[in-house]
This record gives sequence, C-alpha cells and structure tokens, in this order.
Amino acid sequence: MIKVEDIHKSFGDTEVLKGITTNFHKGKTNLIIGQSGSGKTVFLKCLLGLHHPDSGKITYNDRVYSDLNDDQKRNLRQEMGMVFQGSALFDSMTVEENVMFPLRMFSKLSKNEMQERVDMVLDRVNLVDAHKKLPSEISGGMQKRVAIARAIVNKPKYLFCDEPNSGLDPRTAIVIDNLIQEITRDFDITTIINTHDMNSVMEIGEKIIFLKDGFKEWEGTNKEIFKTDNEAVTNFVYSSNLFKRIRQTYLEEDN
Repeated sequence: MIKVEDIHKSFGDTEVLKGITTNFHKGKTNLIIGQSGSGKTVFLKCLLGLHHPDSGKITYNDRVYSDLNDDQKRNLRQEMGMVFQGSALFDSMTVEENVMFPLRMFSKLSKNEMQERVDMVLDRVNLVDAHKKLPSEISGGMQKRVAIARAIVNKPKYLFCDEPNSGLDPRTAIVIDNLIQEITRDFDITTIINTHDMNSVMEIGEKIIFLKDGFKEWEGTNKEIFKTDNEAVTNFVYSSNLFKRIRQTYLEEDN
C-alpha cells in the first residue's frame, strides 16, 4: 500500500501539485487520469522518488520516504517495477537480455536462477518463443509485454505504468490492460497506471484518481465514475458520444 498525505510540489513559482491526499491499495489496479497539465506525470514521478515533494509525505508499507536514508531509499527503489510509455527496451539486446537486465544490475542470483526467473516471467506474459528476438523483430504489443516482464522480473511490491497503451491498437490495448490486471492480482502488487485511455478506465479502473490543475478533483471506482455528477469528470471522461451512451445505458440499468 502507498499512502499519500497532502503533498505539494512546485517548480519555481509554479505550483504543480496542490495538496494531494489518497491511498493506493495492493492487489488492485489504481489509475491516475486527467488532462495534459493536470499534474499526472509530476505526481507519478513523486511516487517513484524521482521528484521530492516540497511538503506532505508518501508512505510505502509504513515507510515514510522522506525519513529514509540513502541506502534505504535505494532498497525501496529496487522494490519498484516500471513500464515506460515507449517500452524503453534496449535495441541491441534480445528479449531475454532485456528482461534479465534488472536481475544483473540488482540481484545476486546465479546465472541459472536468473534464467529461470526470465523464463517464468516471459511465460507469464505469453512470450515463450521470443527469447532470442530483438525488439525490432517483434510487434509493438509484444514489446509492451517484454516491458511488463522486465518490470516484474525482480518481484516488485510496486508496479508503475506510464501510458502502457500508448501507440497500440484498441484490441492489443485490451490485452495489455487485462495482463496488467492479472499480474497485479496474481502477485498482489500495488499497481499505479498513468493513462489517457478511457477504455482502461472503464475496464480495469478499480481505483481512479482524477487530477485537475494540480488538485485531486475526484476519486472512485470505474463503477462509481458512471454515477458521478462532478462536471469536470464527466466532461473529461464522456467527451465522446460513445461513452455518453455507455453511461446513459448504465444509469438506466441501475435504475
């Protein structure tokens, strides 16, 4: 679990985060949504420890980040897995080498143990025959699955995903969403996803944080978002006629 208490973050005279308080529970897919400039990326970087809040605190399973020394912070970062927006695979490395990279950097496993771990996670993301391929030889959806495998190979307690469906077709995006949710539940990870994809919100949004102008404007589940009368949320989520019709159908069925 990650607990966020009244965090503020400014760059120069510009205050980007304006007192955000929330909790992210393990075993659930937690989504951060909002328009460009709402503070999503800065918030995610604060959760990753890449930005330090000016005030407030972030707690990881009873460990307050600002109270940790350098070694403790380094150990905490090793409990984090990250799926980057563009997958961020090493072009010159095979799939297998990309996934093994964090193990070589941060673990003390033997070569055989590392190989077993790599084989396990590649099997988990349904890439059993891609070990020796280069990123350029596989599809965008497969690259994303490699990125997920790499993110979980060190058995993280926390998984962060920045726009995991960026550049994917709708069908592949659904596959990636379902995979992230399954892994979150299977490994009991605290997963936080920064996304613009409203399909993700509707499909896997077990906890949704909506940011606007640096404030937490709304939070709830993908079921509760259908019922909210918060105008900022409805304008953002239901900007398309498709989602307006889905919401209307849901409300009619609920009544």
